[in-house]
Amino acid sequence: MKSRVQEKLKKMTEKIASVRIRRGYTLEYMAHELDLTQASYRKIEIGETHLTVERLFQISEILNVSLPELLEIGNDVFNQTNNERATDYQQKIENFYQESKEVYEKLLQSKDEQIALLKSMAKSF
Repeated sequence: MKSRVQEKLKKMTEKIASVRIRRGYTLEYMAHELDLTQASYRKIEIGETHLTVERLFQISEILNVSLPELLEIGNDVFNQTNNERATDYQQKIENFYQESKEVYEKLLQSKDEQIALLKSMAKSF
């Protein structure tokens, strides 16, 4: 059974390979940019060689991808923030609806009272 860390590392190396391919970069190009052999770089992508923080920064710069995107942490933060905002907006909408409903009911009550007053005044004429 893989640990959560191993799964995250696997996803990260898959993301690196995916972005590299999408950019049209070869293994040879990446290896050259990192001053590695092609075989050494390939081991990074398949997870046989562990990345240092420095190497990860270098790869993100070469691929022109942010570290949060490579680590896939941006989405979690973004989704959490959006969920919090959605909940906040929903609460504001519900509060606005409740306040509007109360004002509407007071206006209706006031209208009914005015009609009753006018009817009683009309009877006295």
